[in-house]
Amino acid sequence: MTRSPVLILQHLSADGPAYLGTWLARQGVPFEVRNTQAGEAYPDDLHRYAALAILGGEMSANDPLPSLRQAERLILQAMAMGKPVIGHCLGGQLMARALGMTVGDSPAPEVGWQPMTVTDTPAAVHWFGAAGPRVVYQWHYEAFDLPPHAERLAGSAACPNQAFAVGPHLGMQFHIEIDDEKLARWAQEQGARFLEAQALFPTVQDGPTMLADAARHMATHQALANRLYARWLGGVR
Repeated sequence: MTRSPVLILQHLSADGPAYLGTWLARQGVPFEVRNTQAGEAYPDDLHRYAALAILGGEMSANDPLPSLRQAERLILQAMAMGKPVIGHCLGGQLMARALGMTVGDSPAPEVGWQPMTVTDTPAAVHWFGAAGPRVVYQWHYEAFDLPPHAERLAGSAACPNQAFAVGPHLGMQFHIEIDDEKLARWAQEQGARFLEAQALFPTVQDGPTMLADAARHMATHQALANRLYARWLGGVR
């Protein structure tokens, strides 16, 4: 594993690294978090970093925020330098945008523990271990189109593009970084957008259901996170 730090781009104070930070610490990998909502500017370049991770956020990837555009520049810079990139939800959408693709309304929003299917391709098996069904934690209203030269790794009935790879770089629509602490906070959400989506779509869980389902899914989810994060940092040169 690398001894140069991993850079983590955080967009909102309520959407921190969670299990990603736990995993990196367990591996002895140093990391640096830049939280733009806390006034921490994203760096201009990645010369002192080994890899790049981009977290989620409730804003749209299309919002005219300078921090989002800087995140896209860093994504392209990391790819050009051969430094592996991983994107969580909004982070995956920003990866797709940086590669020239559209981010727009998801066919259906997904919130909570939702099923998806891993494709039966060598790239998908490399990342996920095997083709077939998975349950992952979601919270998105928008979704990305598949970038050119990207390999589609997973999809769901509600959102066809759940994960893609471009070489050593992984973009995800779901929140593989969820842990018990983050889930406990997010399960209290009662915002207008969430309540409207919950009333209209069966793919939006309420908070008590999320918490109850965590007992069945969290351990398997974090085991998958272990694999995905190891494959991602395995791309460090």
